[in-house]
Amino acid sequence: MNYRKATEKDLTAIVKMMADDVLGKKKEKFQSPLPIEYVKAFQNINEDKNQELIVLENEKLEVIGTLQISYIQYISYLGGMRAQIENVFIRADQRGLGIGKKVFKWAINRAKEKNAHLVQLTSNKERPRSIKFYENLGFKATHEGMKLHF
Repeated sequence: MNYRKATEKDLTAIVKMMADDVLGKKKEKFQSPLPIEYVKAFQNINEDKNQELIVLENEKLEVIGTLQISYIQYISYLGGMRAQIENVFIRADQRGLGIGKKVFKWAINRAKEKNAHLVQLTSNKERPRSIKFYENLGFKATHEGMKLHF
């Protein structure tokens, strides 16, 4: 497996994986051509040195997974940096093969390379299997998160 920075050519595969998800079906719009909002978001992410949109390829160079790591600089912890892992998706036909665990090990090592002192993530409470997966990787629910949608 190969991890690399996503290119705009990968965007269709990324959005397809996001839309091919129980919760993603409710909020993503996979169509051809893709809505321009996805392209604009990709461009913003790609230009931001604190963002890494990553794809995972198999031996046939097919995109089979994706994740985004955001590096957040803050004053606390002596000016520490944390890595936020979001939007982890594995292609439907590749789920259940242990790829997700490999993706997280890679992402944690990548965060360490960037000198982050912790890795954090959020998970929808409607995903109890995902939450158990993260707990098995060593993540702990230490804070209560809140959101305000507009």
